[in-house]
Amino acid sequence: MSYSFEGKVAIVTGAGGGLGRCHALELARRGARVVVNDLGGAMDGTGGSSEAALAVVDEIKQAGGEALANGGSVSDRQGAKSMVKDAMDAWGRVDVLINNAGILRDKSFAKMALDDFQVVLDVHLIGSVNVTKEVWPIMREQNYGRIVMTTSPSGLYGNFGQTNYGAAKLGLVGFMNSLKIEGAKNNIHTNAIAPVAATRMTENLMPEDALKALGPELITPAVVYLCTEDAPNGVVVQAQGGKYSVACIVENEGVDLGVDATVEDIGENYARISDLTGAKPRGMLQLNQV
Repeated sequence: MSYSFEGKVAIVTGAGGGLGRCHALELARRGARVVVNDLGGAMDGTGGSSEAALAVVDEIKQAGGEALANGGSVSDRQGAKSMVKDAMDAWGRVDVLINNAGILRDKSFAKMALDDFQVVLDVHLIGSVNVTKEVWPIMREQNYGRIVMTTSPSGLYGNFGQTNYGAAKLGLVGFMNSLKIEGAKNNIHTNAIAPVAATRMTENLMPEDALKALGPELITPAVVYLCTEDAPNGVVVQAQGGKYSVACIVENEGVDLGVDATVEDIGENYARISDLTGAKPRGMLQLNQV
């Protein structure tokens, strides 16, 4: 089996380095025409330069591919519009969106300024919403689209000093869970990647030996698979160092304590209520689909 993206157009945000660069290069190698978006700012989101995006575009072109650079900020609605407009003006369609752009403002919650909480939400969560909103009508009209959110183990499981980042990253899973339902009838599949990789965002969070085994190129196979026609819909794939797995929310059978249950009843039965033996994924009954 071999996957080709000939004739497909992809937008990769935050693609000037790290994970995004690897995703963009691999999609282009497989025939996709790629909008390489990168604000070119510092890790905390400040500043901006088009050099990083242009360098990746040059790499793609030197390898015989097609690409263009975009320096818009995902957290700015006009920036989101600009990258989608660039794709449509150049190639007339958008088949793949990888929401990868991100920043860090790590501090313990006690010491974190609310502005630093807000800006991380604005880039990771609202930034992904902004770009997805722009491609959504295009993908509906095409009856085809593949969207990948970039979540994180920090969102799925928590991490000290990353309340802002974790909240944004788990928010993306909630966003995905509803998009998978709304997009299904138009063959729009939305999934998420939860990577652990050595990038400039993680270089100060892990020991050097661990970083050497966690190249960002080891995340890209899973991400690109989620961009193929065979992609599942509504799945969180974890990837690190060549290991791939699926994370999901599960629910147990629970305990029926009746309509007269008291706080004491909960306390007396909590061991049974919290017993995850036999727990499995559950989907909500979908009503009022439009």
